[in-house]
Amino acid sequence: MYKIYCRLYQFVFRLVALVLPWRRPELLNDYSSLINLLHKNGIHSVLLVTDKGLTGLGLHVELQQRIQDAGILCVLYDKTIQNPTIDNIEDALELYYQEKCDALIALGGGSPMDCAKGVGARVACPHKQIPDMRGQLKVRKKLPLLIAVPTTAGSGSEATVAAIIKDSLNQEKYAINDPSLIPSHALLNPCLTIKLPPFITACTGIDALCHAVEAYIGGSNTQQTRQDALRAAKLVFENVYTAYKDGENVTARKNMQEAAFLAGTSFTRAFVGNVHAVAHAIGGRYGTPHGLVNAVILPYVLEMYGKRVHKTLCEMAVYISIADENVQPEEGAKLFIAAIWELNSKMGIPKKISDIQKDDISALAEKSLREANPLYPVPVIFGRKEMEQVYYYILENGNRKA
Repeated sequence: MYKIYCRLYQFVFRLVALVLPWRRPELLNDYSSLINLLHKNGIHSVLLVTDKGLTGLGLHVELQQRIQDAGILCVLYDKTIQNPTIDNIEDALELYYQEKCDALIALGGGSPMDCAKGVGARVACPHKQIPDMRGQLKVRKKLPLLIAVPTTAGSGSEATVAAIIKDSLNQEKYAINDPSLIPSHALLNPCLTIKLPPFITACTGIDALCHAVEAYIGGSNTQQTRQDALRAAKLVFENVYTAYKDGENVTARKNMQEAAFLAGTSFTRAFVGNVHAVAHAIGGRYGTPHGLVNAVILPYVLEMYGKRVHKTLCEMAVYISIADENVQPEEGAKLFIAAIWELNSKMGIPKKISDIQKDDISALAEKSLREANPLYPVPVIFGRKEMEQVYYYILENGNRKA
């Protein structure tokens, strides 16, 4: 009965989604077009949200200087941490009000973007705290102008409805999902990703693949989300290893940013799945990087889905040229999963997450179940047994021991 309830919930949500104000961020060409946008909107003061790692590399300097040279105050907030917290958002919000900002620019990976989205949501809904917005459609008000400038190619947060926030008190990560959180504009500059270390390039790249795959195999697709997911997956397979081996290959970096953006537009409408439900629980408990966890988990979960994903994974395999168009669905799906294993191995992505403590698995599985069900339109709805099995796989390198 519970699985019937989940499917009914997902069906109703698909109907609701038909009338929601979905949009794709408008892409900006360069910093000049970004500044023109600020002038066009009468912006006087911008909060630039980033992190210490990026300011340490000086990646913010040109953007901040260009904005200030244009006569617009650019206030820097660089205290965002990996897996941003409610405290991060409140600190940045205080600075936003203190400096009388009227726009937000997120520079970085998913963490600065989620932090900036959280600030925007608090500005739009000043009488609501972040926990009050947890879940679906709790914002429903227009945010200040929000521009995303990704420095990685993975999270796709520059195109999504979601802000993933960590509650430090409960050691829990959760999502705020609302179309109003989709940035109005995004600037994809591959040169900003040149200094990304190889291992982070690998993990964020497979994170983008995970977004595309979970979107494509789910039950809430549209023709557009399927096209975006297929294109994103193909770009990842064709470019991520090149970007990993040759970080200064601008073409590969550009293609990976496009892949992350397309995967983001796909999953923000079609949703993710059980891989993310597990990854968020692990990230909330241990602070493990989200892209790494997704990369490790993805092939395990796809194998667990079995025949329910043979057709869709085979379609992806054929589109990416991993399999011949005459291949049988089961074989095509196996070839696709094998290609992920091979790609992970070539880039040094491990087969397990050593952070996980066996005694935590029951509580982690419960958190994953609460996130996944009833919302995510996954091919197979996991119960407690299946969800715990995922944790044992990634704890013990595929060898489940109850």
